[in-house]
Amino acid sequence: MQLIIGTKAWSTWSLRPWLVLKRTGAPFEEMLIALRWDGASEAISTVSPSRKVPVLRDGAAVIWDSLAISEYLAEKFPQAGLWPADSHARAVARSVTAEMHSGFSALRNACPMDLALRTSLSPDEATTADISRIVQMWKACRQDFGASGPWLFGDWSIADAFYAPMATRFRSYGIDLARFGDDGSAAAYLQTLLSDPDLLAWERDALADQSEWSKSDT
Repeated sequence: MQLIIGTKAWSTWSLRPWLVLKRTGAPFEEMLIALRWDGASEAISTVSPSRKVPVLRDGAAVIWDSLAISEYLAEKFPQAGLWPADSHARAVARSVTAEMHSGFSALRNACPMDLALRTSLSPDEATTADISRIVQMWKACRQDFGASGPWLFGDWSIADAFYAPMATRFRSYGIDLARFGDDGSAAAYLQTLLSDPDLLAWERDALADQSEWSKSDT
């Protein structure tokens, strides 16, 4: 298998299926296309039907959406337990994952992912509503389904992969979840996401890549 991704410091969409693929334990080749330069769109168009990343290639199969890739991997590797085993928990996990996949546009626009960034943000009304909704979801999922472990549904699932980039955003922009209705459970889950060894490995690669680009510009 080959996973085609964008610049690791910025590409939330690439990070999500990368984390899912890592959880399967299956070997895969990683192909990185640098974003935010004049030739990026042309380079991506040669490998992606949608002209966007990520793209998974598995033999003759080509899948080009982060959620579709994750669902494909859940079907291909059922033993990995990428969704909760309980049907109720699994339905809620799919719901919160889909909400992340298609929503929170105000927060996305106000807080683009940048793994090297550390700043503070005074969110506007729409962004505040997005953050409050995420805090509400995290609290509810942890309370209702989190008894078996520290992840959103106890054991790790695709839902955690989809909220990992949001955790880096909250850290980058100095978002204090207590100001948005957290009782401490969302903050604890945030730290679980940020401490994930796979996410830390992705971040190390991202910062190393940025360092190399900086050297090439001098």
